[in-house]
Amino acid sequence: MIDLSHAENRIRCVTNFEDLISMPLLGEINANCWTRELVGDFSEIIKQVELNGNIAEIDQEELCELKLSEQGQLAREILLNDFKALEAHGASPILNLIKCYERDDAYPFFSTDVYSFHVDRSPIATDTFLCTYHGAASEILPNSQANQKILVPEIRDELKKLYGGPDAGFESFLSDYFFDLHYQSKPKAHIVNLGVGHLWRLAVDHPDSQVLPCIHRAPKEKTGENRLLMIC
Repeated sequence: MIDLSHAENRIRCVTNFEDLISMPLLGEINANCWTRELVGDFSEIIKQVELNGNIAEIDQEELCELKLSEQGQLAREILLNDFKALEAHGASPILNLIKCYERDDAYPFFSTDVYSFHVDRSPIATDTFLCTYHGAASEILPNSQANQKILVPEIRDELKKLYGGPDAGFESFLSDYFFDLHYQSKPKAHIVNLGVGHLWRLAVDHPDSQVLPCIHRAPKEKTGENRLLMIC
């Protein structure tokens, strides 16, 4: 189950893929969720994929070549069906096995890695789709419970020191280096865990968007447990 008690009516739950993509993100709603209880053993797939670094991409051909038990085959069929549905919608899904993401330590006062609450931006109309099949799940921060980091006075002062240029170019600097995409939670904010198995559609910051972009982040991975995530 997904706890939506503090989601402030920004999330719409649906029961099939067609509604996930067709129900508009309008008004207060900036996330659709196809709630699912998946069958199969996704951990079996994880155990068979070689992970030499922090992240490995699993393509459909590799997925089909795995020798799996009946439960593993059920999990694989779900993955292949999600690939097919998203590709038919015009998306380019990627299935990742994740030990951890690279951390951003360039600016200690302002991390811009995916563990920071952020929004996605695109020059064209699009949405972000994601599903965690195994491991820790991503998280959403309701917009009203977040502060854009570049507007926090002490952070803004540090960014101005880092910029060191004329005032006229400061806002472009913030955008060029993606500082303006990041947020921090307000005191007592209620973070929404996206759960395992559910397929999400999140609003993106683009010129034609009619809603606020969805603020989200990658979770801290559980020790010794890799994540299996599809995203596009």
